[in-house]
Amino acid sequence: MQINPSPTPHNSDDTPRNWLDVAIVRLGNVLSLMFIATALISFYEVVMRYAFNAPTIWVHETASFIGGALFIFGGLYAFATNKHVRVVLLYDAVSPKSRLYLNLVHHFFGLAFSGMLAYAAYFTMEESWFAPWGDLRLETSGSVLNAPYPALLKGMIFVALCILVLQMILHLIEDISRLRKSQDV
Repeated sequence: MQINPSPTPHNSDDTPRNWLDVAIVRLGNVLSLMFIATALISFYEVVMRYAFNAPTIWVHETASFIGGALFIFGGLYAFATNKHVRVVLLYDAVSPKSRLYLNLVHHFFGLAFSGMLAYAAYFTMEESWFAPWGDLRLETSGSVLNAPYPALLKGMIFVALCILVLQMILHLIEDISRLRKSQDV
């Protein structure tokens, strides 16, 4: 199954390039509904606080957690839909074949960088999930709610970085394949 039938090596639209990108986009479309949930619980907090003088202890932390989780996933979504940051002044000024080489460089260094970040995130996650003696003990916020949101977010960062590494590998493989095809022509 070829997802992007475009003959140019530059994927200029937001069409997902492989099965992982497709899955990320589909999940992202579902997760985007969480922004509505965040707005609703924030509205609930405002009504409870100002209309009934009964503020909640859970809304602020929960809304921050949901926003943080969506922000983490947003990086994967941006890469899957080709909406990530790039220096377009240079990128758009070169030929499609040169763009392919720039993509190779980008994905190679992106793979190295995301791999190192995933490695570091593992230790951060491990420290927030386990006590020094090895027992499972999720780091909590230390607030009145004392939810394990910090540990959960650190776990999500690690998982997202591992997925980003896989995304980089798949994009790198695709670009190498496109480069080989362009040299055969």
